[in-house]
Amino acid sequence: MQKHIALVEDDIALRENYIAALTQQGYKVSTYSSRPEAERAFTEKLPDLAIIDIGLGDDIDGGFAVCQLARSLSKSLPIIFFTARDNDFDTICGLRMGADDYLTKDISLPHLLARISALFRRTELLKQTPQQSDLIVSDKLTMDLNRMQVTYSGQVIELTVTEFWMLHGIAKHPGHVKSRQQLMDDSKMVVDDTTITSHIKRIRKKFLQVDGSFDSIETVYGMGYRWKAKV
Repeated sequence: MQKHIALVEDDIALRENYIAALTQQGYKVSTYSSRPEAERAFTEKLPDLAIIDIGLGDDIDGGFAVCQLARSLSKSLPIIFFTARDNDFDTICGLRMGADDYLTKDISLPHLLARISALFRRTELLKQTPQQSDLIVSDKLTMDLNRMQVTYSGQVIELTVTEFWMLHGIAKHPGHVKSRQQLMDDSKMVVDDTTITSHIKRIRKKFLQVDGSFDSIETVYGMGYRWKAKV
């Protein structure tokens, strides 16, 4: 089935360039130039993946609002911020709002297409026939890969696609340290250390909202992260 990508971008020339490139790759593309336009469309029907610029005309943070709406409508919709704003503050804000990736517009088109493809691959993995190995149980944690559902102490933890696969990479072997590179491989991402750290902080925060004493994700300085093995 043809995948539907929504492109929220106010620059006409860029929109046309990316419509052509994405269409050539076999994707169906819908474009929106403003926050209200995108929000109306998303409320009516969500795409299979959203690519969102932060600044939309005079609305300098309009893309953040669009992301928040999309994430409130779907916890698993793949969302990519694609923007000229290259700073840690905006990157962290974007990831905290639930985006799966944050890319700047100076990356190459093949790089963008690769990141889109990686997000779709991760989503498709969730649709495969369930196996016994699709269930991870570790103390209070249960991860159901087939349903992309995480519970802790019996309560559901809502994770994005990226957060889910990153947690899976840590939790499937309790006590084993996963390097940042291994987490990138597990979640099919190519990002910098700051982005990995932001995702881990966001995952921890979600668990802490359920259990204020949560401490199962350990940082092993200079090495990476691990899920604490219970003894």
